[in-house]
Amino acid sequence: MSFNLPVEIISILLPFAGLFSKKVWNYVQIMLIGAILATGKRTVTSILEVMGLSAESNFQNYHRVLNRAVWSNLQASKILLTTLVMTFIPCGIVVCGIDDTIERRKGKKIKAKGIYRDPVRSSHSHFVKVSGLRWLSMMLLVEIPWAKKVWGLPFFTTLAPSERYHQQLQHRHKKLTDWARQMIFQVRRWLWNRELVVVADSSFTCLELLSSVSQTTSTSMITRLRLDAALYEPAPSRPTGTMGRPRLKGTRLPNLEQILIDADTQWSKITLSNWYGEANRPVEMSTGVAVWYHTGLPVVPIRWVLVRDPLDKFRPQALLCTNQRYQSQQILEWFSRRWQIEVTFEEARRHLGMETQRQWSDLAIARTTPLILGLFSLVTLLAHRLQANFTWTTRQKSWYVKSLPTFSDALALVRRFLWASTFSISSKPTDIIKVPCSLFNRLRDLAIYAA
Repeated sequence: MSFNLPVEIISILLPFAGLFSKKVWNYVQIMLIGAILATGKRTVTSILEVMGLSAESNFQNYHRVLNRAVWSNLQASKILLTTLVMTFIPCGIVVCGIDDTIERRKGKKIKAKGIYRDPVRSSHSHFVKVSGLRWLSMMLLVEIPWAKKVWGLPFFTTLAPSERYHQQLQHRHKKLTDWARQMIFQVRRWLWNRELVVVADSSFTCLELLSSVSQTTSTSMITRLRLDAALYEPAPSRPTGTMGRPRLKGTRLPNLEQILIDADTQWSKITLSNWYGEANRPVEMSTGVAVWYHTGLPVVPIRWVLVRDPLDKFRPQALLCTNQRYQSQQILEWFSRRWQIEVTFEEARRHLGMETQRQWSDLAIARTTPLILGLFSLVTLLAHRLQANFTWTTRQKSWYVKSLPTFSDALALVRRFLWASTFSISSKPTDIIKVPCSLFNRLRDLAIYAA
């Protein structure tokens, strides 16, 4: 089956064509458009149904795109990142977020699955276990002009298999921080001429990881910092001719817990443009530089930022940045973007069918979830391309009013364009219309906004 896409769509997809053979590329385009238009499960069969190919005799060719065809996830990630950066951040510092998520999957053939804490259903007092696959994803944290908000755009996702899986293969288990280090270094190679800042939560507050990142050119990392972390002054200069091993650290500094309750601590009042969804949020902060050291581990120079809330709505917390030159307010604003990673995971589950795919082949599993998360970024790119020539229609209800488009509106815009390029009804009043316009528009809206 031949397939021709509108120029507005193909202009975004064309850079990916070189990853596939001509025959496979035709299947890829059909599956991509089907994944955007499909509702409910994002299986290959549901994609074929929405594309009108339920009677396709060679349906197995579409499955083979995922479980057999020769193409590189890594190269696709590079192309997607390059396109996103050129579109939304043509110059300046590139801020990325990294975090893991659990895809709930069961079955004997899902080899890399493990038993993990369910971050959605668990709380501080209630622990819920779940069987599934653990994915580590890097996202571009950038403000979308027409949404006037920072979005997390996934571009690089990898499977982090469970420890039991590695034990069965008699392989050394690779920790989540090891995967993170490799991913950060890979992105550093892709963006060799740009300054890179990586934002992460406390799971990645690891001295080995922070030390590796801090020694990489033009790369910094921002994470949470324990209030009882052992901080020191830098090691004093070593006189010439001194015998013995060089010192790693200087005098011990007070813990951040002590700084927090010390009456002599200097606090600065600032207003953050965005703090976990709250605009113009006032906070108080104190900052300083130190080296973080633990016996047997690398020494990491950091800038620490201690934050407390004058409104007493959140507990005091501390952040660290491996680049001591950055201003503390900038560090806080970059870190506050991290929450968008969780938002993206939820949007991908709700609107793009993440966790509904049913592949069991190892290669198909390794490809499908990264593709679904990458589809979030691709839909954003398509909406950005289309919004210049089309009017936004944000979905409104009497009980929920929004002034700016969200991802569901971006997905609806792309779907509306795809349906309109496939079929339309006449606009001439003299033509006989079998389906009333109001009914047609209502059915169309139900289709484009369906999850």
